[in-house]
Amino acid sequence: MTGRHDFQVVSTKDIHVGRVVGLRLDEVSMPGGGTAMREVVEHLGAVAVVALDEEGRVVLIHQYRHPLGHRLWELPAGLLDVDGEAPVASAARELAEEVDLKAEEWATLVDIAASPGFTDEVVRVFLARGLSPAGREEPEGDEEADIVVQRFPLAEAVAMVLRGEIVNGSTSAGILAAQLVQTGAATPRPTDAPWPDQPKSFAKRIKDRS
Repeated sequence: MTGRHDFQVVSTKDIHVGRVVGLRLDEVSMPGGGTAMREVVEHLGAVAVVALDEEGRVVLIHQYRHPLGHRLWELPAGLLDVDGEAPVASAARELAEEVDLKAEEWATLVDIAASPGFTDEVVRVFLARGLSPAGREEPEGDEEADIVVQRFPLAEAVAMVLRGEIVNGSTSAGILAAQLVQTGAATPRPTDAPWPDQPKSFAKRIKDRS
């Protein structure tokens, strides 16, 4: 059984348009006949990479996240901020920029809606194997220069998720999905698998304003 009400947007108002996100206020029709206000954070969308080496170790980065006020263990990741760039190409670019690696094999693991109660942000997590140095230049930005890169056995990374030592949503989901793939319990999708929930509203807004 599925719901039948069509949640129409009656009106919308921009509250803030920034560099990475926008905030709008939507008036939405409710099943009872009235309307309700919904705050929506628009996001560019992002990609993350579970990079596994020949020894079955996953590459993680330790970096400062200001909203939480401390450093987190995360997958290499980044925004979909290059117009027309395929998500897997964005993932490859971020892998090279953040951890100086390139990969021969790519696949799609999972798509993660960050917090669908208030934001359209969705992260696509890729699996990358066949790793080798990318030959990047040293990062110049303050945050990038502070990133610590470390490799963990995949089983240890899973344990870190379950111990609450890894709390980033896409990182947790990607590690758990990669473990299933490695054990043969699941099969990843191709890199160009359909992504119906890929965020596009904010990217279009920025393009229209330029």
